[in-house]
Amino acid sequence: MTSREKEILSYIEQKPEVTQAELAEKFNITRSSVGVYISNLIKKGKILRKEYVFPKKSYITVIGGANVDIGGFPYEKLKDYDSNPGEVTVSFGGVGRNIAENLCRMGEEIEFITVLGDDMYGNAIKENSKELGMNIENSLTIKNASTSTYLFILDENKNMKIAISAMELYNELTLEYIKSKKEIISNSQICVVDTNISEEILNYIVDNFEIPIAVDCVSTTKAKKIEKIIGKFHIIKVNKIEAEVLSGIEIKNEKDLKKTAEFFILKGVNQIFISLGEEGVYSATKSEIIKRNSFKTNVVNTTGAGDAFMAGIIYSYLKEYDLEESTNFAIAAGTIAVESEKTISEEMSVQKINQIMEENK
Repeated sequence: MTSREKEILSYIEQKPEVTQAELAEKFNITRSSVGVYISNLIKKGKILRKEYVFPKKSYITVIGGANVDIGGFPYEKLKDYDSNPGEVTVSFGGVGRNIAENLCRMGEEIEFITVLGDDMYGNAIKENSKELGMNIENSLTIKNASTSTYLFILDENKNMKIAISAMELYNELTLEYIKSKKEIISNSQICVVDTNISEEILNYIVDNFEIPIAVDCVSTTKAKKIEKIIGKFHIIKVNKIEAEVLSGIEIKNEKDLKKTAEFFILKGVNQIFISLGEEGVYSATKSEIIKRNSFKTNVVNTTGAGDAFMAGIIYSYLKEYDLEESTNFAIAAGTIAVESEKTISEEMSVQKINQIMEENK
């Protein structure tokens, strides 16, 4: 679909009673142009007839963080308390947004729900989402507010030296607002959440929707939000430290990994993926446990690897891959991410992922 077709379809889904005249006024186009767009949507199977009857939904809802990442690194050894010549980069980030973009690049339809300020960064994220084909119209915009920002400084080896996370805006994403999007969420194939959103919203989502819910735990501190509802998630992705925090099990060896994976499965989780960084991935279901090493690659930037990995998990679930193929697919997606200077690789695609899987058989 074109960007305009997606805009019109999204508006019709929210207001099925809307007329073509109203659509023309809303999007500042002629009525005949609206007719062409509607005709195209019917041909593409997005609308079944002119009375706006919709086929079964095939999109993924992602609810989570979106922010601007501002990073700097010096040309030479980093000097404290001094001005360091170097480079500064500005990019779009946030775990939820990154997962959503990776899924978009894999060809999936996305409904992304987040909270943004009405500043230049918020507007830029919206514009970028349109270019990607990601629907962000159901997100909340707060007037006179600054979009969440992550400011970080790397040392001369590009390792994190210090960072400031200004994410208070996430508190403005209220339970009442999420309740107003209940129909959007319930009609999706799967709902992916990150723990940037409040514990109250996480509890509501796992208790009020019959669709599968997947969670990315983001950090050890934020992971604690799901301690009491672990078993209500269909899919959980954690790193080693997050897994230790949630399970109470110290992971020293593969025996501990097995015990930890079993903890999540016995709680009721259908699929658990424990990321081990350079050591690979430990994944499990009720009937199977798999340990996979990372693929050999030239590591350029590890920032977006976990988000690409999570997107690979979700894509694999929707395609009904078995645990082994799901794990390999997700690792391949993460491999593409670490080979890119950017948080989200512009080379991310199912074709590229399959190529990497083939090369690492």
